[in-house]
Amino acid sequence: MNAHEIDYQIFGEEMQYVELELDPREAVIAEAGNFMMMDDGIKMDTIFGDGAKENEGFLGKVLGAGKRLLTGESLFMTIFSNEIQGKKRISFASPYPGKIIPIDLTRYGNKFICQKDAFLCAAKGVAVGIEFSKRLGRGFFGGEGFIMQKLEGDGMAFVHAGGTMARKELSPGEKLKIDTGCIIGFTQDIDYNIEFVGGIKNTIFGGEGLFFATLTGPGTVYVQSLPFSRLANRIWQAAPQGGGKDKGEGSILGGIGDVISGDRNF
Repeated sequence: MNAHEIDYQIFGEEMQYVELELDPREAVIAEAGNFMMMDDGIKMDTIFGDGAKENEGFLGKVLGAGKRLLTGESLFMTIFSNEIQGKKRISFASPYPGKIIPIDLTRYGNKFICQKDAFLCAAKGVAVGIEFSKRLGRGFFGGEGFIMQKLEGDGMAFVHAGGTMARKELSPGEKLKIDTGCIIGFTQDIDYNIEFVGGIKNTIFGGEGLFFATLTGPGTVYVQSLPFSRLANRIWQAAPQGGGKDKGEGSILGGIGDVISGDRNF
């Protein structure tokens, strides 16, 4: 194997974290901000790109890391290495409520395509790049689903799904229509495109957007019930406006309660 072979265990229900066991000289890569805790003896380094091709030279590393800018990610990734004798453990946490999904890349032809913000961590040797779209429909109307990441190699990778995760096995020619933000990822044989919802009433009053993704088998698709963009939008809509005071939702008195409590002056 080119990628390091690591053991793992996932803990929790709604707010999960994954614990990885590193043998001596084994390492794992992760996006910044996902680290939770680690044993003493693990060394942390910041590197250009994903470190999958250590012999490609400085220019190659810069070009590889530069591609990550297209997905909105940092030029750098963090690598955690066990450099002493004995097994050591390191944990990475979910960024928001949902599930952590282990992806064994050898089961999917050494390649898996996922949302740009779904990647959590992976064994060193797994390449984290971008999946370029070859269709104009995706480019102009893809929204969240337009820029995808690709995970390549023969090791373990871990992605995060918001809310509840569904795994769909599509037979040849079978089609699944999904909100673009609800896609976690899919195998490389899946044909992915963007389709117009259609209908004047749907377009103006539907409230679900003008386009959805169509995924055609054969292959495996992972779907999430709570995309981060949807969660953030709901929080923004419910957040207090202006002076930071609440709107009285859920209160019988509502605004009258503010007057009684002295929070509102006339």
